[in-house]
Amino acid sequence: MNRLVECVPNFSEGRNADVIRAITDAMEQAGATLLDVDMGAAANRTVVTIAGAPEQVLEAAFAGIRTAAERIDMSRHSGEHPRMGATDVCPFVPIDGVSMDECVALARRLGERVGRELGIPVYLYERAATRPQRGSLADIRQGEYEGLASKLASPDWAPDFGPAAFNARSGATVIGAREFLIAYNINLNTRERLLASRMAIRMREGGGPARGTDGERLVDPAGDALKVPGALRAIRAVGWVIQEYGIAQVSVNVLDASITPLHLIYDEAKRQAALLGIEVTGSEIVGLVPRAALVAAGRYYLEKQGLSPAAPESELVHIAVRSLGLNDAKPFVPREKVIEYRLAAGRSTLADLSLQEFADQVSADAPVPGGGSVAALAGSLGAALAAMAGNLTIRRPELAAVRPAMRTIALRAQDLKARLIQCISEDSAAFEAVMNANRMPKGTDAERALRDAAIQRANTLATDVPFEVLGLCEEVARLASQVVSDGYVSCLSDAATAAAMALAGAEGAALNVRINLPRDTTSPEVARQGAEAIERLDRTRETVRRTLQSAHERL
Repeated sequence: MNRLVECVPNFSEGRNADVIRAITDAMEQAGATLLDVDMGAAANRTVVTIAGAPEQVLEAAFAGIRTAAERIDMSRHSGEHPRMGATDVCPFVPIDGVSMDECVALARRLGERVGRELGIPVYLYERAATRPQRGSLADIRQGEYEGLASKLASPDWAPDFGPAAFNARSGATVIGAREFLIAYNINLNTRERLLASRMAIRMREGGGPARGTDGERLVDPAGDALKVPGALRAIRAVGWVIQEYGIAQVSVNVLDASITPLHLIYDEAKRQAALLGIEVTGSEIVGLVPRAALVAAGRYYLEKQGLSPAAPESELVHIAVRSLGLNDAKPFVPREKVIEYRLAAGRSTLADLSLQEFADQVSADAPVPGGGSVAALAGSLGAALAAMAGNLTIRRPELAAVRPAMRTIALRAQDLKARLIQCISEDSAAFEAVMNANRMPKGTDAERALRDAAIQRANTLATDVPFEVLGLCEEVARLASQVVSDGYVSCLSDAATAAAMALAGAEGAALNVRINLPRDTTSPEVARQGAEAIERLDRTRETVRRTLQSAHERL
């Protein structure tokens, strides 16, 4: 598994492209992959997204902060966005194979080095915070750069690292570890900051002061300030005007999209805008967005249209982009803005081949791709057919009673399809690992020990992948069986074919499990895995036998 960390440093420069280029060049030279650079002239701020192995990202983050300290003078900075330093904030985000605790450790190591080597005061925030009152970035940044000198003079605000002295050129930097934060802006058909600010107060979790039409704060008869409750959890929001777009925006930080997803934020923004007599014209994502956020939005809007949410991922992303108005201010290109797509850029897999190319590779005089990859492909096609038959059933008004069950089946089938497609390449990679291990030198005892250990690891992987494929195909067969029993009669042949393809995948996967199992028949674990593979295959055979018989009877 690749160990991947994302880092999203925000630099207080959004107008001088040469300065930003120097910063990003330094980070790339340190070994990180540059995923996104989002410059904003009005905010005078640039959000940079890098990713890579933990140590590479740590070095790249330091290189970026050091270059920003050399090239940005905060005493001359002005812009719409709150800020307190040349590198204003620098969070680490776990992506794959890395825990939050490891990201906290990275943040603290970086903070210590920035304070010691660069003489910049550093505050730790979010998961890396050393005290509760420093968990929130907004709380730390209160007073911004202009209030930093007096803040540093207070013992309560002594920095976690670096000198407790005002650095006029670089300000202070906030470093931390957090979950994936989505920077999401709502576009309005007005230039009035006051209206955008009112929307932000009504939407954000903490709410804010109530104001009259003149903008003055409202108080109750006792003279206490009235407060407007916030409508949405796990979001922060402010209102501002972006002159380059000629509009006001509600700028939202989505702290946890699983609690409050983008589509609910967008719908709430439209509701609040209508109360103020204005309209939402679209939205934009600053930096990158996780694929899951767009998939969830696509499913939500398809269901609002009375359609099945179990569409292919490409269609879900398309619907999300259109429904959220992500092309309103500037073009939204998924391959450039979705983090998983950016990380996969430049990597080709077997799944990227055309059917003709894949079949040609299988037919060539090479052991990969072979039976394991073809078994995974068969299973993925079975899952795709089960999803299709379920979706077509959902469309039939006379079958409304089975619509909830078919929705569940189609959604699960799409997930199984996606995982089985990944297994096409993983199976070939596992077999190549076996071949590479067997080619290792074995001239000395030490070399033989290393070779034996590598062969054992590779054989385990070569068994684990088809074993997973076998289990996935068994599940595809069960889903296909349900569609044959309860689905739209005109889809019987499709659902039955799904079951047949699932069986083909299961048969091939079981054979690959058995051929890759160690020949040590005395091992209880080997015996258990071999027996379980046969049991799964037998269950799948019986499920498919009944399914095909039922399909023929219904026809």
